[in-house]
Amino acid sequence: MFAVNELVVYPAQGVGKVERVESQEIGGTTAEFYIVRILANNVTLMVPVANAVNVGLRSVCDKEKANFIMDSLADRSDFTGYTGQNWNRRYREYSEKLKSGDLADVAYVLKELILIGKDKELSFGERRLLEQAMGLLTLELSFALDAGQAEIKKQIEDLYQDILLEKDEEPEE
Repeated sequence: MFAVNELVVYPAQGVGKVERVESQEIGGTTAEFYIVRILANNVTLMVPVANAVNVGLRSVCDKEKANFIMDSLADRSDFTGYTGQNWNRRYREYSEKLKSGDLADVAYVLKELILIGKDKELSFGERRLLEQAMGLLTLELSFALDAGQAEIKKQIEDLYQDILLEKDEEPEE
């Protein structure tokens, strides 16, 4: 299904490159594995070929989907915010969305956390999730749109410039 040197996405880890397909014997059974090196942190994963789709391994999104994601980030009309939810419940929900492997879920988490951060201080865990979502999203979009990761991050920051500028202008306590 995936070819050697193909760029793929592994949920919660991000974009990786299929380095090789390897056979290994485990418990008396021979199985094929994709050996995937995650680009962001150089971690190597062994993903069973027979189970790759079930664990969420997928190709990098195409340009059309990437543009759709960028448009969805600009649209704030679906912002639900944190009404009635404590940070712990949001953290669990957002963690699950990042693990889903769906790029739209990752974009949702990023947008929600940036918009929540406009009105209140994010917890340490929420800030970590925001950074993780930003990294996952910008790396995949950079490959899909054939642009630098820093350029994509700047485009996203520009979408929320009004919020991020307000944060920068707040006096230090």
